[in-house]
Amino acid sequence: MITVELARALVRSGVLWEPAAGDRFVIDAELLTGEVFWISDLTVEVQTYRDQSLLGFNGTTEWALDSVTLDQAIWLPREDQLRGLLGDRLEVVRRIEQGWELTYAVAPGYVRTVTDPDLECAYARAVLTLDHVRP
Repeated sequence: MITVELARALVRSGVLWEPAAGDRFVIDAELLTGEVFWISDLTVEVQTYRDQSLLGFNGTTEWALDSVTLDQAIWLPREDQLRGLLGDRLEVVRRIEQGWELTYAVAPGYVRTVTDPDLECAYARAVLTLDHVRP
């Protein structure tokens, strides 16, 4: 998962987020940035009944936090979403000793390589080097 710092950098670089089911995010408040939330159409909770684990399907879960505005949330894009932002610029993804190496085109005939121990962070670092990135 990308770091909150990288996610903030994506926002500053102009990456826009259109929230959808399956997206994950944090709330930009000191006490909540450690909690990752997922957008879902249905809440599933693990419950225990007579020493057996059950998956409980709920339409909603009551919680003290009713809603937040989009500018209070920081999107944590998944690998597939970051790969989509790179689009056809992506040339090679390789597993190396230090983690992951991505090679991608920044301009016609000009490629760049980034490495990171985390694959999603490597994608995010690559996206940050691009101009005018839009989903």
